[in-house]
Formats: sequence, C-alpha cells, structure tokens
Amino acid sequence: MEIKAEMVANVWKVLVTEGTAVKADQELAVLESMKMEIPVLSETDGVVTRVAVAEGDAVNEGDLIAVVAAE
Repeated sequence: MEIKAEMVANVWKVLVTEGTAVKADQELAVLESMKMEIPVLSETDGVVTRVAVAEGDAVNEGDLIAVVAAE
C-alpha cells in the first residue's frame, strides 16, 4: 500500500526504515507545514518495503512517502 503526502510540507522526521514491521495507525514519518507537525500513519499492518523520503525533503500533495506491504 502506498502512503502519500496529504499536503505540501517538509519531512521533519522519518521514523521507520525498510524492513520495519508496522501496525495500522503507527507513525511512519512526521511532516511539518506552517509550524504544525502532521503525522503520516500506516493504513495497515505490514512491513515497510520502501521509504521514499528523507528528513529535510520537501513533498507535494500526493508524493510518495513510503510503501507498506500488508500482512
């Protein structure tokens, strides 16, 4: 499952790496926009197969953040 940015923002923190097992609603990254922190959550239990951003990156709405393979 592709996890995408919901708005234009900067990547403040990346909390997972490829191979990390995650649960639904677990934070994968934190975006920052207009001094607000926006958590990026996994939508399913699974394993992170790709992290497409790094801390400090700028993302646009719809940009890929990570891919989680459902269990």
